[in-house]
Amino acid sequence: METILTPLEEINTRITALQHRLAAEDTEAALIMDNTDLFYYAGTAQQAYLYVPAAGGPCLLVKKDLERARAESPLADIRPVKSLKRLPEAVGRRPGRLGLEMDVISANMLRDLERLFADTELVDISLSIRKQRAVKSRHEIDIMRRAAEMSDRVAAFVPEVLTEGMTEIEFAGRVEAEARRLGHQGLVRMRLWGAELFYGHIMAGSSAAALSCLSSPTGGAGTGPAFPQGSSFRRIRAGEPVLVDMAFAWQGYISDHTRIYALKGIDDDLVDAHQAMLSVQQLIQKSARPGAAAGDLYDMAVARAEELGYGDCFMGVGAGRIRFVGHGVGLELDEFPFLANGQSLALAENMMVALEPKLIFPGRGVVGIENTHLVTPDGFEPLGDYPETITIV
Repeated sequence: METILTPLEEINTRITALQHRLAAEDTEAALIMDNTDLFYYAGTAQQAYLYVPAAGGPCLLVKKDLERARAESPLADIRPVKSLKRLPEAVGRRPGRLGLEMDVISANMLRDLERLFADTELVDISLSIRKQRAVKSRHEIDIMRRAAEMSDRVAAFVPEVLTEGMTEIEFAGRVEAEARRLGHQGLVRMRLWGAELFYGHIMAGSSAAALSCLSSPTGGAGTGPAFPQGSSFRRIRAGEPVLVDMAFAWQGYISDHTRIYALKGIDDDLVDAHQAMLSVQQLIQKSARPGAAAGDLYDMAVARAEELGYGDCFMGVGAGRIRFVGHGVGLELDEFPFLANGQSLALAENMMVALEPKLIFPGRGVVGIENTHLVTPDGFEPLGDYPETITIV
């Protein structure tokens, strides 16, 4: 399978947009250190620091590996740097205001930078970066369409391996192996501090409805207290909903995708509940046009779920309910915008949003849907096309 390098024109467009944001915020330069942001602005995730002045060319200072960074990044100015302490010397200037990704760098890193740039005001530019990254380019959209194709292929593979009596962890392993064979990068990146995910949530019945730590409508028992989410050692039974919620990460970009399966059949009330979530999805797909407030779409979804009689179990139960119905997706699983309670951020054309209306039935399982969508003038365009009804195996 091919390796996709980020074109120079794409990188230049991103750098220029960042520079415009820096100038608007009266910030003389940015120092990019987060792996995801490095890949976005430099085309490489090698251990490095990207210095971007508000005016002038960027400089990528690489600790490890220099030759690989030069092979991956189209930037012209790529140099070695031995350590963080050499940054001011390598940059050759002391900006009055320096922008940092303060949402992800550590406190120790911030203290070190305060010492190194003692006469510089350090400011947070993480919000500007995340807003920029929320709107995808044609290059990014094309990659995400490929990732969605892989999601569909994984979904089609599930009936080949789903067997009564196998454990969730065995089932997950077989599905994950197929995803890996198709090119899944393995790591699913998230922005939220402490958030972790391994491929996704692949589980069944009551286990899928178990509450856990991740900011997600589903939790799962997991393999134990050290990783208390996702697949467990519980055996899969006939007649229960089997949840396959996988984030397919391909060439850096993610397609978030959920389908429901069942062995031999499933109770009619669960089929009806699943159909209700398809109707919620359809409502939001039509309403999610550029300019729509993200929070209004969440309110609309909640109102529709309540109207259909599922308000008590929509996106969770009791204290375990989450207050969103969708989230931005791209290089990370939790990007802007969030279709969440109180969010005022307006949708913009070419944002990517994973819409996931789901119902949680404690002791029984989870039904619902998730697709990654492109924001278009006509509403949400789903990227995948695997059938959305419950697949009976």
